[in-house]
Amino acid sequence: MPLPNILIVDDEKNTREGLGAALEDSGAYEVFLARDGEEAFQLLEAEEFAVVLTDLRMSGKNGYSVIDKTISLPSRPVCIMMTAYGNVETAVEAMRRGAYDFLQKPVNIERLEHLIAKALAERKEAETLADTRPPARANAGVSRPAPAQSNAALAKRFNAGGIVGGSPALVRAIAQARQVAQSKATVLLLGETGTGKELFAKMIHNNSPRAAAPFVAVNCAALAANLLESELFGHEKGAFTTALTQRIGRFEAADGGTLFLDEIGEIDGATQVKLLRFLETRTLERVGSNKAVRTDVRLVCATNRSLSAEVARGAFREDLFYRLSVVQVNLPALRERSGDIPLLLAYYLKLFGKENSLPPPTFNDGALRVLGDYAWPGNIRELRNLCENLVVMRPGETLSEYDLEPHFRNAPSPDSENKGKNRRFSVEENEKALLHQAMVEAKGVRSKAALLLGISRRTLLRQICKWPELDVKRKGQGEKK
Repeated sequence: MPLPNILIVDDEKNTREGLGAALEDSGAYEVFLARDGEEAFQLLEAEEFAVVLTDLRMSGKNGYSVIDKTISLPSRPVCIMMTAYGNVETAVEAMRRGAYDFLQKPVNIERLEHLIAKALAERKEAETLADTRPPARANAGVSRPAPAQSNAALAKRFNAGGIVGGSPALVRAIAQARQVAQSKATVLLLGETGTGKELFAKMIHNNSPRAAAPFVAVNCAALAANLLESELFGHEKGAFTTALTQRIGRFEAADGGTLFLDEIGEIDGATQVKLLRFLETRTLERVGSNKAVRTDVRLVCATNRSLSAEVARGAFREDLFYRLSVVQVNLPALRERSGDIPLLLAYYLKLFGKENSLPPPTFNDGALRVLGDYAWPGNIRELRNLCENLVVMRPGETLSEYDLEPHFRNAPSPDSENKGKNRRFSVEENEKALLHQAMVEAKGVRSKAALLLGISRRTLLRQICKWPELDVKRKGQGEKK
């Protein structure tokens, strides 16, 4: 099979030819070089490319123009932006225009090769789902087929409502949710805490024929077992000591619409039985009554647990599990869609800045790199909380990695953990890691870093020349000569 074509666009000869030689040496790609945007346009018209790696600042047509050009091509390549002038606004603009990711110069070859391979694999996997066409449905005698959605169209369409990003993993989940939205099928949303399951449930509701009817959400983990049954199904007056009046439950409140049950794995056995009965008969009985009440409710459930494991240990009914999981949608963790992190940061900083009437802070390259490498165990909820804190506590400031809490800088990324399991660090990698740690501890002050390492300042400068990306000083901080 022919090798994928890669186009490198950069007006710096050494960078252009160096990257080209490195990628050619891998034997995995055919490499083409362009010294400016004009030459890139000519090549894009003449050849079909799998990947375009473009500099941002060039004379004439810049990197944004190159990205815009690729969008118009019949076979759209993966675009990766690289620049020495990066900040969060640059990254957001590049990705808004359709770039897959953003790299700071000098480009790390290993990271670039990993990114290219990952992008091509994800695009191949996502293409069939991104172009899924939901079946046509008839409504009042009018046939209204839903149009096929391209990857780019899905990414733009679903920025609304708090779902931000265009990574293949997110696009795949969105495409599945859109396809099931028009049906009456029960949906089970699977994902870690903080991945946006309620936002997805609302999206399914808003894209369904029930959009004008109520959307009712219940967190099953927030209610005690003796209260949950009454909350969901309602109760009659006198059903128990404190039942002074009749109460309509959440199922009846959602009649005609959608009921979202979050943390469904937390419900007790008695409630599981009543929920199973509703799914089988579409009727319910209020607590203290034996009269069946029919309701028309679409059920969307969510859990961060493995319900199949709960079934295996006898904590969850197997028949209910199959009833709930007619359609399963897996929501990606934030570490699985790291390319969306700059977009999410910009989105929430702007959101909380507007809410608090404060100018949002910005990040320099070092801070953006640290946040991009962080594993985000709390997912989007953790990122959202960070943004709100920074808007309130650091309005209008430009923040470096040294302004972030230490756990952001010191936590290893998932990629580094996996790599560490498969190979041993070389002497050079150990030297680089020690230099990075010393520069972080010294807050970018070279003389202090040299003292921490027990080496001369001249030796430290030689190492910094070898790895210039580690020489990140705090803005406005001087150094004694």
